[in-house]
Amino acid sequence: MRVEAKLEELGLTLPEAPKLPPGVELSFAWVRVYQDRAYVAGHAAQNPDGSIAEPLGKVGVDLTPEQGYEAARLSALSVLSSLKRELGDLDRVTAWLMVYGLVNADPDFTLTTNVINGFSDLILEVYGPETGMHARMAPGLATLPLGVPVTISAEVAISG
Repeated sequence: MRVEAKLEELGLTLPEAPKLPPGVELSFAWVRVYQDRAYVAGHAAQNPDGSIAEPLGKVGVDLTPEQGYEAARLSALSVLSSLKRELGDLDRVTAWLMVYGLVNADPDFTLTTNVINGFSDLILEVYGPETGMHARMAPGLATLPLGVPVTISAEVAISG
């Protein structure tokens, strides 16, 4: 329970399971465990009750880079929440391997990596560099589902 103690020390709480708007249907698992890996589907920033957090829109138009960073940080809590529900214990994550960060960005906005740092910085703060360091991609896209500013998925190694 080391990771959860660190979250508590930082004053952070994990959101409830994602609550989707009416009409949205999903045909996938939030987390898929296979052997010693957990594959995490794309997660957006959530409010504590599981609803999608605002502001929505494009970074560089509707949101500042700092707001995008915060959305990525909240997305990290969403990912951790899903991992907790699936694994039972966040300490079962033995290595963060790959993070796929997508930014809903204006075509002229080129600092997408700074936005996704919100996710990476929190994971490194909670897990430390030995477990938390990961490879990553952070492209900007023309749109993301439901107008969210950031969507993040990941692959992690887990213990049995």
